[in-house]
Amino acid sequence: MAQQATPVRTARLGRALGPEPTAVSGAVLLLPAGEEISARRPSPLLATASVRALGRRLSRTGREDGLVAHVVHYRYRGWNGPEAHLAADADWAVEEVVRRYGDVTVCLVGVGMGGRAALRTAGHEAVNSVVALAPWLPEEDVAASPEPVKQLAGRRVLLVHGTNDERSDPELSFRLAARAKKANRDVCRFEVHTDGHGLRQYRDEVIALTEDFVMGAVFGRALSRPVQDALAAPPPLGLRMPLAAGFGRSLRH
Repeated sequence: MAQQATPVRTARLGRALGPEPTAVSGAVLLLPAGEEISARRPSPLLATASVRALGRRLSRTGREDGLVAHVVHYRYRGWNGPEAHLAADADWAVEEVVRRYGDVTVCLVGVGMGGRAALRTAGHEAVNSVVALAPWLPEEDVAASPEPVKQLAGRRVLLVHGTNDERSDPELSFRLAARAKKANRDVCRFEVHTDGHGLRQYRDEVIALTEDFVMGAVFGRALSRPVQDALAAPPPLGLRMPLAAGFGRSLRH
């Protein structure tokens, strides 16, 4: 009896979150969290839960400017060492957006391991900005190559990390941001004091900060004063900027 070939796994884009604009001029790709090692398929609902609300908010805010938001569905749950499956899927997703919508500006927004994928994939010519929320990054080993930052040159980059994150070390995202800042002044990092990996305690503030940054990076809207200050400040000030409670309540979009 002939053996059936194992189906080839493919990444895919979820349906556009919210009503699609009449003409698309910018796209946000939402990269969910993942695991360090896993060959299992992600659970569609569980994997995307952390980014769907954010995507709907961005879609609603940017619709008049032509913003579309899609969740990236990975082939595997895991990064899986040198295979870097999540980064490869993010890169495919950028290509797919360009194929669908043409010459549009792309912002990558990743959470946890998805934050690492967003940072790693930023070198694509269509990408102009990256948001990494509580990014999972590997321990820096002097005997191994550090996580690359050259691909971040020319992009606006925002990292956000809770100071009480026990799953992804906030100090590692600070070190990466410090290395990236040496070659790219448009890097900033906000610290959410006492918050953990899920950034749930200050969820509204994190969403408002992300919204402010994405609209400014993709469409040139005026950035809020705290983001302007963080981008302009030299290290370490602009990389340890505290996210104030209530951020976003007085912002006009």
